[in-house]
Amino acid sequence: MPKASVKRLIECNKNQLIDLVLDIEKYPDFVPFCLDAHVYEKKNDGDLVLIIADLTIGKGPFKDTYKSDVKFNKKDNTINVTNIGGPLNHLKNTWHFKQQDRGTEISFDIDFEIENKFLNIVMTKSFQFGLDKIADAFQKRAEKLFDNSKN
Repeated sequence: MPKASVKRLIECNKNQLIDLVLDIEKYPDFVPFCLDAHVYEKKNDGDLVLIIADLTIGKGPFKDTYKSDVKFNKKDNTINVTNIGGPLNHLKNTWHFKQQDRGTEISFDIDFEIENKFLNIVMTKSFQFGLDKIADAFQKRAEKLFDNSKN
């Protein structure tokens, strides 16, 4: 199964970054290969924000939609995502947000398996590169929306 991790320091506050990651319907505007996004349900449950959402990912003639269960834990500043439908046998990704002096350190870990074994092999070979591109996209979006250097 492809697994990868990214860690970055982004110059904005933790809550801004968490809001950016939870704004799933905006992903097609800036996340590479994200063609569409739809949130079906979003509710607060104590220290949790619970979201059910679809993402359509693809390039060229290849595209697939998968449904995710997204849980934001306000106490430990984590977002956990698991698949509940679509072309994945398994998906688990976790975002961690930690406020620092110069911004917020994010770490993003992902572990998944695609039903199609051939695609799984292809993705394993190029996945860290793709994840770095996605992290770049979130960082650029945060810098554009929350340019705190002018404060």
